[in-house]
Amino acid sequence: MSVTGAFQGSQPVQRPTDSVPADLPKRPNTATLTVDHSSTLRGFHGTDRQETHLWTEDGESTVTGSPASGGHYGEDLFEPEHPQEAERIDAAALVYDPFTTDRLRALGPGPGSRCLEVGAGTGTVVRWLLEEAGAAEVVALDRDTGGLGTLAGPRVRVVTADLRDENLDLGRFDLIHARFVLMHLPERRRLVSRLARWLKPGGWLLLGDAVEVPNPLDTSSAYRRTMDAMWQALRSTIGTDTSDVPAYPHFLREEGLRSVAAELVCPPLVAGGPLARFWSETLDRMRPALEETGRVDSAVIDEALAYLASTRLAELGPGMVTAWGQRP
Repeated sequence: MSVTGAFQGSQPVQRPTDSVPADLPKRPNTATLTVDHSSTLRGFHGTDRQETHLWTEDGESTVTGSPASGGHYGEDLFEPEHPQEAERIDAAALVYDPFTTDRLRALGPGPGSRCLEVGAGTGTVVRWLLEEAGAAEVVALDRDTGGLGTLAGPRVRVVTADLRDENLDLGRFDLIHARFVLMHLPERRRLVSRLARWLKPGGWLLLGDAVEVPNPLDTSSAYRRTMDAMWQALRSTIGTDTSDVPAYPHFLREEGLRSVAAELVCPPLVAGGPLARFWSETLDRMRPALEETGRVDSAVIDEALAYLASTRLAELGPGMVTAWGQRP
């Protein structure tokens, strides 16, 4: 599963000059977010959720309805054979790979390690684990492995499979990494349990997914309306749900992992930069689905895209929560 399933590109990337992994201060939550109608997070597997509402000051709910049950990333949206898909993924890899590899470096996979990359995309993180960390073996798992054709050698194993397959057993690992994957799968809580079970004693599980950090003072700009339409379209089409991403550290603790921690990064959204290019391509590719939400029309989408390419751009883009824990 590659996404927004792994935001990864075809070549090792360097940290862009406009990406600064600064510690972000906490900011007050001035909007009301109702994300879960269940009584507790413990044991919640994401299948009983009924609604997600982000309420704006004027009372409008920006995300509604139940997640799609049958749609899939790569089939209903973002088909891998699209001529711009590799470029879209590469733009996101340029932004997010440095944050991911910084965290991987801190966790310390090294020579002799057996690693699993879930949603391997086009393999940039796989290459880092092989070339920089010196892992003994890296298993690259994806539903579509067409972007991994250049990976070869005795230390890499490419597996074309669905993480949700109950018969899938890849063995045990010293490190498991999944970025921008679980948010697209309704069984995400159960899959966290599965990944945790695949850890060797002392092994690390590293999960990363997107979170929206909306400006509560902006409920009507073309950019805000288009981004809200995007999240709604992702949810209704392929079941994307980011509402429990902040709970990932709790999920890891519930699995008995130790040394659990998490961080939030919001890379700069700069006109002409890789993150702006990624979102522009994503929104343009989703035009029909965006318009089907009834929130935007083609003119509003065009205005949002022009804003992303303009020097007037001044937004805090969607961030990435990364959570990690270690098997005792």
